[in-house]
Amino acid sequence: METPFSNEDSLPASSSLSAETGRETGVSDDLYNPEFSERGYIQIYTGDGKGKTTASLGLTFRALGRGWNVLLVLFTKGGTDYGELFSARQLSPQLSKQLTIVQAGLDRIIFSHNMKPEDAQEITNGWEIVKRAAFSGKYQMIVMDEVNIAIDLGLIPLQEMKDLLGEKPPALELVLTGRRAHPEIVEMAHLVSEIRPIKHYWDLGIKARKGIEY
Repeated sequence: METPFSNEDSLPASSSLSAETGRETGVSDDLYNPEFSERGYIQIYTGDGKGKTTASLGLTFRALGRGWNVLLVLFTKGGTDYGELFSARQLSPQLSKQLTIVQAGLDRIIFSHNMKPEDAQEITNGWEIVKRAAFSGKYQMIVMDEVNIAIDLGLIPLQEMKDLLGEKPPALELVLTGRRAHPEIVEMAHLVSEIRPIKHYWDLGIKARKGIEY
């Protein structure tokens, strides 16, 4: 597959790649700490604003570019009409090998008042995949999109998530997204970003757009 740029083209003219570390020699040592670079951390993206899934997809794309194997589990999201799924089908053969996507939901939006047994089963199936994958040694990053919602709805036991976060392999990066992140999960995380809705074009009556919201 032909790529639009080479590694050399993507670097500033004054930079080069170190043969020993594989990183850009122009990067300040203040921004790179080898002692911590091989450790995996727990990241949470929560809040009522737009951008939580978007942030996790950006992390996924960046990790793939560094040769990581990534598991992306889309909780509460079924169906096929998502731009990220279309993009994934067109990845290069190498990146396709590195990325595994699991949809753990039906093709509808769920709330506390409209949940069905089928919703619970889909999410349980996805959660079992996450637990096995976390200790398989295959992945460097696991992204659990909308998992905070699944916990809030009682579809994933809080204690099971706490056990996973507390027992995960040291090098594994875990990313959790979704509104209403539980305080006990927030306490265990190393990075928490709360996205607040200051302005949104939906307030003007603009509906979800292909390529932006999905």
